[in-house]
Amino acid sequence: MEPTPELSPHHAYPDHWEADVVLRDGGTARIRPITTDDAERLVSFYEQVSDESKYYRFFAPYPRLSDRDVHRFTHHDYVDRVGLAVTIGGEFIGTVRFDRINEQGRPASAPADEAEVAFLVQDAHQGRGVASALLEHIAAVARERGIRRFAAEVLPANNKMIKVFRDAGYTQQRSFEDGSVHLTLDLEPTEKSLAVQRGREQRAEARSVQRLLAPGSVAVIGTGRTPGGVGRTVLRNLLAAGFTGRTYAVNRAFDEGLATLDGVPAHRSLGEIDEQVDLAVIAVPAHRVPEAVADCGEHGVQGLVVLSAGYAERGSAGRELQRELVRQARSYGMRIIGPNAFGIINTAESVRLNASLAPESPARGRIGLFTQSGAIGIALLSGLHRRGAGLSSFISAGNRADVSGNDFLQYSFEDPDTDVALLYLESLGNPRKFTRLARRTAAVKPVVVVKGARHSGTNPPGHAVPVSRIPDATVSALMRQAGVIRVDTVTEMVDAGLLLAGQPLPAGPRVAILGNSESLGLLTYDACLAEGLRPRPPRDLTTAASPQDFRDALAEALADGTCDAVIVTAIPWVGENGEAETGDGEVLAAALRGAAAGGPAKPVAVVHVEIGGLAEALAAASSTAAPRTRPTTLAGRPAAAPGAPTGAAPATATAPTGPGTEAPAGAAGTTETTETTETTETTETTETTETTEPAATEAADPPARPGRIPAYPAAERAVRAMAEAVKYAQWRRQAATPGKVPEFLDETTDEPGAAALIDTLLGTAPDPRGRPLTHDEARELLGRYGIPVRPTLPAPDPEAAVAAAARLGYPVALKTTAPHLRHRADLGGVRLDLTDEDALRRAYAEVTELLGKPAELLPVVQSMAPRGVDTVVRASIDAAAGAVLSFGLAGAPSELLGDTAHRLVPATDRDAAELIRSIKAAPVLFGWRGSAPVDTPALEELLLRLSRLVDDHPEVVSVALEPVVVAPQGLTVLGATVRLAPPPPRGDLGPRRLPNY
Repeated sequence: MEPTPELSPHHAYPDHWEADVVLRDGGTARIRPITTDDAERLVSFYEQVSDESKYYRFFAPYPRLSDRDVHRFTHHDYVDRVGLAVTIGGEFIGTVRFDRINEQGRPASAPADEAEVAFLVQDAHQGRGVASALLEHIAAVARERGIRRFAAEVLPANNKMIKVFRDAGYTQQRSFEDGSVHLTLDLEPTEKSLAVQRGREQRAEARSVQRLLAPGSVAVIGTGRTPGGVGRTVLRNLLAAGFTGRTYAVNRAFDEGLATLDGVPAHRSLGEIDEQVDLAVIAVPAHRVPEAVADCGEHGVQGLVVLSAGYAERGSAGRELQRELVRQARSYGMRIIGPNAFGIINTAESVRLNASLAPESPARGRIGLFTQSGAIGIALLSGLHRRGAGLSSFISAGNRADVSGNDFLQYSFEDPDTDVALLYLESLGNPRKFTRLARRTAAVKPVVVVKGARHSGTNPPGHAVPVSRIPDATVSALMRQAGVIRVDTVTEMVDAGLLLAGQPLPAGPRVAILGNSESLGLLTYDACLAEGLRPRPPRDLTTAASPQDFRDALAEALADGTCDAVIVTAIPWVGENGEAETGDGEVLAAALRGAAAGGPAKPVAVVHVEIGGLAEALAAASSTAAPRTRPTTLAGRPAAAPGAPTGAAPATATAPTGPGTEAPAGAAGTTETTETTETTETTETTETTETTEPAATEAADPPARPGRIPAYPAAERAVRAMAEAVKYAQWRRQAATPGKVPEFLDETTDEPGAAALIDTLLGTAPDPRGRPLTHDEARELLGRYGIPVRPTLPAPDPEAAVAAAARLGYPVALKTTAPHLRHRADLGGVRLDLTDEDALRRAYAEVTELLGKPAELLPVVQSMAPRGVDTVVRASIDAAAGAVLSFGLAGAPSELLGDTAHRLVPATDRDAAELIRSIKAAPVLFGWRGSAPVDTPALEELLLRLSRLVDDHPEVVSVALEPVVVAPQGLTVLGATVRLAPPPPRGDLGPRRLPNY
């Protein structure tokens, strides 16, 4: 007999199981445990379920729940019996329940590790991914409670539920017994289940942003009765942009007789509007926003843009108001942009939405722009407009309480109208997720990021996210590892965006320079060298060069197989009267466009000095060109990604084509791609797996070439943008064949033994602050992963030192290990190559006389290692960025000059190889100035082993191997410090949930 809740062990309400989730259609819902207060909600929910769904749930007609049923389904102990509900507007739309069972299928308690699970979803909400989201969360709850398997009985006709189990990605078994399908699911996450989960997350979050950017109707709440004010300005901008949907003005202060305002229907509340309102722009004082949100939620609004200020930017009280705003909106299934937002723009011809404070809607283009600052958003819109660049979409998120840069990346990845994603970020709410999404997006289209608030050590007002403790240089390195183009200023972001949106990617770093100014050509040449490019000697066309000369020279450079990109420099012509002629920009632009259109596909940039109309003429097509026709997948996604070199052929999911493939001469800019091959992407109704790695991307089709040549007023800016394109193209080529973790690591590591050791060292009640390991403990743990640490023996007096040396064998080293002297050979605390007892005793006496008593110095004796290069290898867990692997040369290079490289864990063989080669002092490892090259393969193996240790055991929060002496043959780890702590939470590995900022 099933134990009653009253007899079960009492467990407190598990509020950490509560979560907001995005459903398949982009709406939000809340998942939470069912409590005893939910009886009425459960009955109401059940009454709205069809008889067919009830039959599938109970295998018999079951028109209503008895009092006993209601009591059973609302009383749980949260250990052996758990129920979760999905709610919208406080009402249930779906439920799931598990009951722990024994091998005979009878009710049981721990240590039984199997549970029977059952779902019920309201018919009106079936097809929205409710059951899939519930399965993710109930599986996570079950694992937390020690349950390893789910058993389910499903009628054969219940295809939807069978499909939910089948597509989840878990290892499962299926049999047909007594007229029903018996399913058993192993709840241990698999690569397949994680890929399915992330694929669903991507589509849902992309759809949630798409609903905001492409509404069928917009209501501006807070529209002023007189011209001016925020609401009236947004209404005016909506109308000026030619929004294709329905527009409404809403203000509770409107006179009852007011029917229209600025030609649109005027209403006192949303309830007066007879039609569906998809998007509401809220521009009322903060104290009135909750009323407006409730009005929106009760009338089915899908999303909100909150322009109102007075939230987290005002301090702790405002932050709580902001959190309550998000809770309220999500309870109705709505997502929020803002508060304190500048607005959103979508230039698609079918939408033409300008729900922002920008007075002029930007031209239509291929750049997507996200910013966390209204002021920066204004500057970027203005800068792009001056440069003749168009946008596909624009989001200014303000305090970013809900919709974030991660959501924008999800949308940009899917959006066929966006070729380049530009993001101005002041904080990263979920850095691990950002890195994962950026890596996937960058594999198909460029992602350019400016990170504000880099050095303050705090978050900007209104941004309640973890503060990263790692240096900004580390953040930059990790972004680049993910393929992100990290630049320092918004000007550089625009410069790079213009080049990437209008030109193919370069196949390499070789740059041809041509122009009519020798001096400007030399400046460009020097800038190329400074940026790591390989410029050819500038070609001087002389000041007498005509536009036709430019055209011929550019065509020749593009046809030259020894160059990968061309930078054209131009100054005004000098006329016969000695005066500069600045008005021939249009003629020169036409000549350059003609040469680019007729030659092989290579990127071209122009540096000009005071040539009137040139920049505008070169950029004209970027704002007037028709949208590209691109084949789409069955899910509506482009079958080829933008931004890769012209002529790249579509690739399969296992062999993507990287950048650098050239098209035949004359192909670029003369015709649109006619590729019609469709690539299917599974949806929840057909999906099995979806990978998120760059290798599973398709190759890009070329950007249109005519008229899209970017122009720059300074050589340095053009070269810097070209250098970023070169580095990004190289990353794309490498991402096409991602690195691997060598199989030998599986054979030479003792993961179970390390786990048991860590459990023993931490104890049953570990200190949340963690604990450092002793030298011997660290040696034992590292040894489990094949990382030997040379032993040291304490030497509290000369006799102990001599005994230690005799045990270890001469020659030996004498070291002080006091914290203030550790690794400080320059202070005299390290004596090397002590070959006998006399030398050791002399060294001991000198050190103690110079630096202090042995009790203060903590001297140790260690056998000498083979000579080599001293390096330092570290791994640490950052609260914001995750696990980071670092490498540098020991001493001044890393400590004084900051010459340290970083990669995210887990590291692949390629990451390890790049890590040791990316520091500036890397030549020291490879035979600099005639020295013997050291054993870099052994160093790469060490990096991989340490990465594997930290990845396998999140309790290892920091490791420092210093020094690691790398010799021509092999290496020696002379010192190691390890710190253990209870593992930090990993929200990126759990079930889908929206963050709560």
